[in-house]
Amino acid sequence: MLLTVTHTTRYTFDSPVMHGLQRLKLRPKTTHGQEVVDWAMELTGATAESDYDDHHDSHTTLIAIEPGAQEVVVTCRGTVRTVDNNGITGQHSGLMPLWMFLRPTPLTRAGARVRALVEAVDADPRDPLEFLHALSAKVAERVEYVPGSTDTKTTAEEALAAGRGVCQDHAHVLIAAGRLLEIPMRYVGGYLKMNDRVEQDAGHGWAEAHIAGLGWVGFDVSNAMCPDERYIRVATGCDYSEAAPVTGIATGGGDSRLEVRLSVGEKMLGQQQQQQSSHGGQQQQSG
Repeated sequence: MLLTVTHTTRYTFDSPVMHGLQRLKLRPKTTHGQEVVDWAMELTGATAESDYDDHHDSHTTLIAIEPGAQEVVVTCRGTVRTVDNNGITGQHSGLMPLWMFLRPTPLTRAGARVRALVEAVDADPRDPLEFLHALSAKVAERVEYVPGSTDTKTTAEEALAAGRGVCQDHAHVLIAAGRLLEIPMRYVGGYLKMNDRVEQDAGHGWAEAHIAGLGWVGFDVSNAMCPDERYIRVATGCDYSEAAPVTGIATGGGDSRLEVRLSVGEKMLGQQQQQQSSHGGQQQQSG
């Protein structure tokens, strides 16, 4: 599948920013199951300072907000070719050892509710793949998907207590529960092509578990499935905070407002052939 993405993030400040830095994790990489055909980033009100791959092997861009700016706009456009690998993304890479994905984080620390959730799963934990599928179903049963019901600081325990959340919360609960069983777990941030629409309010998040003999395997609790060719992986981390698309600090600026516009669609075969013809049959590959 050939997926197209246009993602615009706009920050508006009440007063001029004196100094500001932002860390962007918005560019996917060519990895198992996906190939970045082209990708471009445009900045308004900021300049790119550095590009690097972080300790999770996620592509990262550091930008500096221009002094005096009251608006920062980051627009990404690109095309990614994907295939369905039944959720399997392959063997571990990056600088983080697998044991790091067993450590609890503030967002994924297991308490009494997560422990009770694990005990309620009717599956054999000696078969981690079977158990994780059953666990995913149990998470979806206990945490209803309700947009806007939580924020980026909501923990797995808090989401279970409230009984509602979004994709980020589903992933955090699954990660917290999986780590109790000594299964390395991580958060994945990226994009999902919806079947019923192109325009979306935000990106998507899901969890991955490292299973012996398979490597990393994805579990999307919110959609009750393993990621297929409609998914684009962008960044990974021990929880959302390490894979967040935009984080930053600013001096001055007062209060800020965030606006996100995202479209994820599919480029049809005829469009792909036309693009290849206009470029002499060559495709630009990045990532």
